[in-house]
Amino acid sequence: MKTHRSLSPRQEALAERNLYTAIAALRDAEEVRAFFRDLCTPAELQAMADRWSVVDYLNRGLPYREIHHLTGVSLTTIGRVARFLATGNGGYGLVAQRLGKWHLHAARAAASAATEPSPPPRRREGSKHG
Repeated sequence: MKTHRSLSPRQEALAERNLYTAIAALRDAEEVRAFFRDLCTPAELQAMADRWSVVDYLNRGLPYREIHHLTGVSLTTIGRVARFLATGNGGYGLVAQRLGKWHLHAARAAASAATEPSPPPRRREGSKHG
């Protein structure tokens, strides 16, 4: 995470809390959309949307490679989302449950997150090998 050398840890925590308070003040999805489109770059929004779409597939118990095939999200990101779904701060699960996206397979998906094998190393574009 980026740190601000001119801000104390207390000031950084306050700035983060102020952001969360601003988000909590929004009333509906359209207000959230407008705020996030002003706040984030298109790439940041896409990255967050990708991570969120992975949560539902993990909760359904789909294998990582099938999720990758369906979403185009990297296996590394899928693994990270699965890890946070299983042992993170509870945010993914809380929102998924409130939105009715917590499926019967959620516990199995979260449990398998720790045992899912790491993806193979990615080859660099333009490599002489294959």
